Amino acid sequence: MTSSATSSIRGSDAASITAITRTESGRPPGDTESRSNKAADRRKDPPAKQLMWRRLLSNTSFFIIDQWFLIALGCLILIASQVQVPISQQSKKELVVTYLCVAIIFLITGCTLPTQVLLQNYKKWKIHLFVQAQSFLLTSAIAFAVVSLCATNQGFMDEALLVGIIFTGCVPTTIASNVVMTAQAHGDQALTVVESTLGNALGPFLTPLLVLMYTSTGAWYTKVLPDTGASDLGELYRRVFMQLGLSLFLPLVVGQILQNALPGPTKRVLVKWQLKRLSSFALLLIIWQTYDEAFATGAFTSVKSDNIVFIIFISIALYAVWTIICVTLSLLWLGKKDTIAVAYCVPAKTPAMGVPLANVMFAGLSAINVSKIQIPMVIFQGFQIAAGSLLTIAFRRWIRPEEEREKDENESNHTENAAP
Repeated sequence: MTSSATSSIRGSDAASITAITRTESGRPPGDTESRSNKAADRRKDPPAKQLMWRRLLSNTSFFIIDQWFLIALGCLILIASQVQVPISQQSKKELVVTYLCVAIIFLITGCTLPTQVLLQNYKKWKIHLFVQAQSFLLTSAIAFAVVSLCATNQGFMDEALLVGIIFTGCVPTTIASNVVMTAQAHGDQALTVVESTLGNALGPFLTPLLVLMYTSTGAWYTKVLPDTGASDLGELYRRVFMQLGLSLFLPLVVGQILQNALPGPTKRVLVKWQLKRLSSFALLLIIWQTYDEAFATGAFTSVKSDNIVFIIFISIALYAVWTIICVTLSLLWLGKKDTIAVAYCVPAKTPAMGVPLANVMFAGLSAINVSKIQIPMVIFQGFQIAAGSLLTIAFRRWIRPEEEREKDENESNHTENAAP
């Protein structure tokens, strides 16, 4: 048989096979291969909807891990609203939590902050004036302006709540949350320690004077206030400075001694064992005890619900305005790390000192009116912690390029020094 005949037979066989395949499957064999390739492509490239869900789950898990503190805070406030420590045990609980938790925070801070950096920050007197003037004068003036606008309608707001807004603007900055959140935001933690301690040392002297100045205008809401006795303030000074000494300065000094005497073991315990997280847990306990006391005394149930809603919105507005002003002014002459520290020190207010100050300054008032005066401060504290925790994300992103640049410069300098 010739080669041409053989080729024609092979061609006809192939055509027959193709026809049979097309007849049995209803489509060309190439279509099956094409469909399998498309299915493989779909497996390689998930649809847009699937990618969207993956991205959403990833962002949600990141938020939960990064903002676990905020979620835990919400859970603790919810618990405090349902179950409280008995009134007879409130003073013991406040004493233990305030001293122990603040001491833990500043012991850890003392173990992590270099001594030289801490001393250098105490010498920055211009920043001290800048921060304390805003923390006391700016915040109190804005709070007084808000109250003056709200006081035009005597039937709307409770007079004790209006006094409470002024009082919140006059109290010093908080200590524990400032230190913890400045570290989380990668700000200058040493500067925060200095400004927080200085503000709380000035608070017992400046806060009563500011409150007296703003409430001596003769406005209708000031009629609720009693006369303040100077003898009561002496006891307040003794209590505040004993607390600052035992829960703040002593643990800070002990931490500095441990850091310099045993640098290796101290670093290993804090980093490897993750004991630095104790600061966050201690701060949560401090906030819980404040809300536990507020719910136990019935402070929230003694006020109309629309007044509570108004206080919440006022707290949001005050914190936003105070933060924007202090950050804007800081950017004119301070670096990013210092600006972050100022952003946490200026708008924050401390119930840890505000509550005893209120109890002493308004000793002639009924317990329910004293509780009403403290409500704006307690609500403001919850919001400042929540907002401050969320701001750590923005501040970390803002300062990251500067940190990366400093890291590259340090590595470059280390390489040059190591070169023969």
